[in-house]
Amino acid sequence: MLRFKADIKSLIFMAITTTLLVVNWNLPSINPFLYVWQLYMAVTVAVMAHNHNHLPMWKNKILNILTDWWLSMFYGYPVFGWIPTHNKNHHRLNNREGDYTITYRISERNNLLTILSYPSISGYYQQKVMGDYLREVKAKSVNQYYLCLAQIAVLVVFVAVAFIIDWKKALYFVVIPQQFSTFSVLVFNYIQHVHADEESEFNHSRNFVGITNFFLLNNGLHTIHHDKAGLHWSETPAEFKKIQDKIDPSLIEHSFWWYIIRVYFLGLFIPSFRTKSKRLERIRRLKESNA
Repeated sequence: MLRFKADIKSLIFMAITTTLLVVNWNLPSINPFLYVWQLYMAVTVAVMAHNHNHLPMWKNKILNILTDWWLSMFYGYPVFGWIPTHNKNHHRLNNREGDYTITYRISERNNLLTILSYPSISGYYQQKVMGDYLREVKAKSVNQYYLCLAQIAVLVVFVAVAFIIDWKKALYFVVIPQQFSTFSVLVFNYIQHVHADEESEFNHSRNFVGITNFFLLNNGLHTIHHDKAGLHWSETPAEFKKIQDKIDPSLIEHSFWWYIIRVYFLGLFIPSFRTKSKRLERIRRLKESNA
């Protein structure tokens, strides 16, 4: 009943994530390897929440609702929240003015301070639309409204029960992975758009073409995702290849971790390792042409 057989991989990731929670919870002490693995799986949860939001995994409505609940529990936020902030806003504006996840709200720089502060700033501005969206949904469809409330209820009960059973384990194995999940997806959004050119047809996003995509369900191929948001994640590599030669090479990275090390750490001391803003370059050229 899956729409795409490739989502067997998503189901495996979900099973691993659930198993790690159960195993880590029942260990007498924290196992560093298993805990880091759980945090990594929390990142995949954010990616799966994003994918499922764009294209639900199942042909069956009930299974999609149950998947919404599971994702809400492990993502740490009701997954309907992607609709007003991501689908209706970010994909429409794509880092232009008015995008709640805009990368240059506070600074045009791209450094360790901006990337670490971005999730909190972006998250704050995204919260403002949630209440409006729920009122909008309630006015259009009471059934859909209750489905949204159900996601909130499932999440609250999940966290509450965990704290009642053991507040320390709930903090370590539920809340921290949830926060890591939401933090990571905001960091991804920042990296994929900062210093790109939001007005360009092909240079509006940064892409990662290395092994990261195997572990994160092709999340690194961001240009094609914005061009074809409804495309299933398993189909993005083939479509990305069709436009890859039209994207500026500086916006195609072969290693996620080398990008992080190069730009945010080595870049502190080596200016050539820093990114250059294509957005500011466009603005500068425009001013010069109008001078």
